[in-house]
Formats: sequence, structure tokens, C-alpha cells
Amino acid sequence: MAGKACSVLITGANRGLGLEMVKQLAEMSCPGRKIFAGCRDPSATKSQGLQELAKKHPGVIHVIRLDTTDPCSIKESAKQVSLVLGKNGLNLLVNNAGVLAHSTMQTTGAKEMQDSFNTNIVGTMMVTQEFLPYLRVAAKSSGKSGMSCSKAAVVNISTILGSISTVSDMYSFFPAISYRVGKAGLNMLTVCNAVEFKEDGIMFTLLHPGWVRTDMGGEGGEIDATESVSGMLRVMDSLTEKQNGAFLGYNGKPVSW
Repeated sequence: MAGKACSVLITGANRGLGLEMVKQLAEMSCPGRKIFAGCRDPSATKSQGLQELAKKHPGVIHVIRLDTTDPCSIKESAKQVSLVLGKNGLNLLVNNAGVLAHSTMQTTGAKEMQDSFNTNIVGTMMVTQEFLPYLRVAAKSSGKSGMSCSKAAVVNISTILGSISTVSDMYSFFPAISYRVGKAGLNMLTVCNAVEFKEDGIMFTLLHPGWVRTDMGGEGGEIDATESVSGMLRVMDSLTEKQNGAFLGYNGKPVSW
């Protein structure tokens, strides 16, 4: 029910999958929808596409400064979002922001590993913590049973590269060790959250977007951002409490852990 979620927050929304998700959600017919598009620097050249998209959908897309590695930025973004939400809660949080370094064990430095940990794990954790009160409000006020993205949910964008069981088949082709370790940590964080906040009625799910032709995925990707995002939104629409803590691909198929 992502298509029916009244309020949605997406991190890393100024390019790639994040920008495409904002675009597709904004084009869906949903009265009263509010899309909060978070990015590090809304005034930067690389955020121009997002700003232009926001102008096409006034009152629907709200561009906010949200640096997921900066606790102060996260807290300030929550204040901005709360002013727009009012007494209504946040239905859907999509933690999309991430960093990827193409390196092996022999070429990876401490900074690359720390950057991956800070963005892919800690950043997601801090954003989720800060917006939990708004997700709780949405869950309590929904009047709906079960779990769904139109009620209260957190969708963390992961990757099959974070799957331990696929390393032997894929590592020589795509090592990216710091990214793999960071996303494996994100997977564990998500499952822990699924258990901890089950009684609150907040759903936590992981999605693998596929190998996408974006700045991060590179030109050799198998699919484009439009196909990936449309697939992920369809999966989000189908999610229930049965998928709380699940790891699914953009095509809806379970991803091996």
C-alpha cells in the first residue's frame, strides 16, 4: 500500500532510486499525499532535478535537508516534517541513502569501512530512531489491523551483496567489501527492529532493488531505475505482517540471506 500511504519520507532522494521513487509516488493519485524528499544539500547542482520535480507537484513534495550521517541534521529534519504532518503520523519511511566503494579486502582502508558503517547502518538507525514517534502515531491512529505500508512501515533498501550465502558466487565479480559488510549489518538491524517494534504495529522490511543503472550501480546494470522502483512499489503494496522482517527483491521474490 505504498501507493496509498498518505505520508512518505525518502532519504537520498535527489538522485537515482530515491529521485525515481519520489517521481513515481508523486504521479500516483492519492488525495492529501505528502512526500518528504530528504537529501544532504537541497541547493546543490545534483539536487536540481529534485527541486524541479517539487515545483511540478507543489504541496505534495517537500524537499528537506537530511544528512543521514549528521545527528543534528536528522533532528532538524524531523522538526520540519512534524510541522507539515501536524497531528498526523508518518506512514512510510524509506531508508534509501547509502554509499558504495568498489574495493577488495586488500585495497579497502579504514575510512571506507567506517563511511559504509556510518551511512549504511548508523545513519539508517538514527533516522529510524528519530522518526519512530511519528510512525507510532500513524500506527495507533490508522484504525487498521495487521501491518502495511499505508499504516506504518520502514522499508530499508538493501542489496543481494549483503547476503552472506551469495558471496562465493559473486565476490570475484563485484567485491565491494565495505558495501557488503555495511549492508549485511543493515539486514541484521532491520530484523532486530522487526522484532522490537512488532507490538507497535510498525512493519520493517528489506528490499533489494536489483542491479540498477544508476550512478551507484553503474552503466552495466541489468535494469533501469524506472523498472526497479515500479517493482519495489508493487512489492510495498503487497506487504503484510507476514513479510515483517523479510528480505525481498524488487520482483517480490525472497532474497537468500
